[in-house]
Amino acid sequence: MNNLQINFKQSQKTIECPYGTKAQVLIEHFGIPEEKLAAVKVNNEIRPVETTLLVNSIIEPVLLDSPEGVMIYRRTLSFVLAIAARNIFPDRGVYVGHSLGNSYYYTFNNGDKTEEADIEALAKEMEKIIKDDLPIKFYYLAYEEAVRLFRKSNQTDTALLLEQRSSPRIKVNECQGYIDIYVQPILKRTGLLSAFALMPYKDGFLLRFPGIGAGNALGPFTDEPKLFQVYNDYKKWGRVVGVRVVGELNSRIADRTILDYIRIAETHQARRMSDIAAQIANKIDDIRMVLIAGPSSSGKTTSAKRLSIELMVMGINPIAISLDDYYRGTSETPKDEKGEPDYECLDALDVPYLNRQLLALYRGEEITLPVYDFKTGVRKESGGRILQLKKNNILIVEGIHGLNDALTHSIDRNTKYKIYVSALTQLNLDDHNRIPTSDNRLLRRMVRDSQFRGMSAAGTIKMWPKVQAGERRHIFPFQNTSDAAFNSALDYELSVLKYYADPLLKAVKPNMNEYAEAVRLMSFLENFTPIPPQYVPGTSILREFIGDSEFEY
Repeated sequence: MNNLQINFKQSQKTIECPYGTKAQVLIEHFGIPEEKLAAVKVNNEIRPVETTLLVNSIIEPVLLDSPEGVMIYRRTLSFVLAIAARNIFPDRGVYVGHSLGNSYYYTFNNGDKTEEADIEALAKEMEKIIKDDLPIKFYYLAYEEAVRLFRKSNQTDTALLLEQRSSPRIKVNECQGYIDIYVQPILKRTGLLSAFALMPYKDGFLLRFPGIGAGNALGPFTDEPKLFQVYNDYKKWGRVVGVRVVGELNSRIADRTILDYIRIAETHQARRMSDIAAQIANKIDDIRMVLIAGPSSSGKTTSAKRLSIELMVMGINPIAISLDDYYRGTSETPKDEKGEPDYECLDALDVPYLNRQLLALYRGEEITLPVYDFKTGVRKESGGRILQLKKNNILIVEGIHGLNDALTHSIDRNTKYKIYVSALTQLNLDDHNRIPTSDNRLLRRMVRDSQFRGMSAAGTIKMWPKVQAGERRHIFPFQNTSDAAFNSALDYELSVLKYYADPLLKAVKPNMNEYAEAVRLMSFLENFTPIPPQYVPGTSILREFIGDSEFEY
């Protein structure tokens, strides 16, 4: 077999190596210490360090402190925790829940409350596994062998997940005799893990890890009790209806009971919105304004429309105000660190003007809403709707800064009701491989961008890091100030989004920088059986992203 041409992207250095060379023997050409390497990117696809090279390749390092490297670090920590639990508590494994800041929430899968002694034992065992610097291997098993092995080791959720797969071979990770399904690359040695902590929390415990850009430092823990309660209630509901993991969802599709489940999921979500409306109605003598905020593609717009309907049922007449109409204009928009217009910062809005108009409404005066023309980048202060706030009216303001009191600084806090909206999926791949809520939102946005904005999947992927950076600055710091949290996730939705996202992702080609993320998302979606979009009700939040909603946007 001919030698392969290997080009190192950063240095533009090219070498020849034999067919079948492992990437790990070429690490020296990166010019970085091995302990800083999380994985390698081969022809724009993130692969384990020990991956075998079979074609001419452009390769580059994936550093531990990069966003991709941080996720690899967290996946490896979760893998090591699963090994430690197997070693100490072979009859009761651990079950990963949702994220909570820079932590994952865990419980024992037999329902036992976690004792401090259990946590100390797990932490000690994890420290030993890391100190021993054990190799982590990845390889393939025959399909039947993988199913048999996972069933034998009581990894029943993983075995159920494989029922959706049709590949004759299944990729797995293995360390210290513990085998887990390969979801994405993890580190090649346990000794590369340098910082973690376990701490008691509620009935379980938190696996804590460094934040993005924090290096090896564990930051202070910030509790998010409202968000945790929403997550926890949703998890309990998932157990009650028997859909906790993707394999159980796929089984519903296979046995043709998925339509019943969709109705249950939609009704459950509608009831949660009705509960929030009832809370507002109970305080209607004080509350004059509802502010709704949440990260990108969380379904804020549809949530605001559904809340309006619930309030009207209770005899309250909502009036919607769009913060988009209060943009200062292109010429006055602040610049970010790159000198580009920062439309997401608070100062991009004319906050003083907004507050003058809100105070006038509170006094019972008539106002004329401004109209912002996105084509010209100019705000017109005439030609908009004429509003007056009467006794049975309530303002509904939806936008990125809604939870930040600086937006409505002139308004008495007691007259405001703040709602945080996010897609907090409770579904897991299996007992210790979770589904990040950001993946759910990214797929929503990708489908919506294609359906309504003519943007390719590569375009959405390219802008996503900037979107997330804006969320970390402008939304997440204020989520604990909300009066209510609404979960817009529907656990069946990823099977619907797959129907749209698969062809979009396949259009991202290997010579594009966005290919690595496209491959990751395609691999993730392989676990889901598709659901036809006609099963989705017309008033569903999901319709905001796939189209044909009964609401007008």
